Amino acid sequence: MTVTTTHARIRTLGTREVGPGRPVYITAEIGINHNGDLDTALKLIDVAAEAGCDAVKFQKRTPEICTPRDQWDVRRDTPWGRMTYLDYRHRVEFGEDEYRQIDAYCRHKGIDWFASPWDTESVAFLEKFDVPAHKVASASLTDDELLRTLRATGRTVVLSTGMSTPQQIRHAVEVLGSENIVLCHATSTYPAKAEELNLRVIDTLRHEYPNVPIGYSGHETGLQTTLAAVALGAVFVERHITLDRAMWGSDQAASVEPQGLARLVRDIRTIETALGDGVKRVYDSELAPMKKLRRVAGVVAEAERAAAAGEPVAGAPVAV
Repeated sequence: MTVTTTHARIRTLGTREVGPGRPVYITAEIGINHNGDLDTALKLIDVAAEAGCDAVKFQKRTPEICTPRDQWDVRRDTPWGRMTYLDYRHRVEFGEDEYRQIDAYCRHKGIDWFASPWDTESVAFLEKFDVPAHKVASASLTDDELLRTLRATGRTVVLSTGMSTPQQIRHAVEVLGSENIVLCHATSTYPAKAEELNLRVIDTLRHEYPNVPIGYSGHETGLQTTLAAVALGAVFVERHITLDRAMWGSDQAASVEPQGLARLVRDIRTIETALGDGVKRVYDSELAPMKKLRRVAGVVAEAERAAAAGEPVAGAPVAV
């Protein structure tokens, strides 16, 4: 079982530490974009691993619990023909055999996997595996029973905050315990409009929860706004992925295709390197341009040179 590090804003997901000063933890959400097909799921794992993601994430539901009773028998058109909504929910749900294969495949590929359980039975199901964390989907933020069950596992819990008020977020954090969570800003529209992403909430959450690492779960189209979230300090990033945005399924249009995912991971790594540590310094690579371009060294530079050489500094009192 994963044990969370409680020092400052650092959390542990598997073998990785997540928080300020650590590489951004990048999760490729497969969700249900596999459409119940294991081969598609494995191909998506390949895409995430090749792009350099740290983890893939699925969604786990008990259909009879998560599907409202009045929708069980509602019939709908699917790629597998016309069927009831409950049958459809079962059709896209993986069981233990599929997850055993997913678990082994991820280990082979050197990438973590975890999931968003939507009910307490699904938590018990996922606890059969040594997942690095559990995820609370935004829709489940108000489910206190689920939150208490997740807290009892002792694993790191990643909490998304879409469709939630500040008061609801505060209550969920109190139920989960702030020492064991990663809090993700999110807007739960698929796809989300740029004007509704409100990325400055990342900074708001960082000030509101000073001991909690803050991440970003994006559902927008395009990559630049997710990169902006990293520049604003997100230490955990999650985006839905797909083999083809034209595939059947409600989340496909808000997902990133393979080439886009590779660019996203590449650019996140560049941004986190470029952000640096915030300490202003003169780099060795600047010395040659300084010598060539700076006409006047200035009084500060002359004082520093004299001090380094042990010479009296102009204007300084002389010892007698």
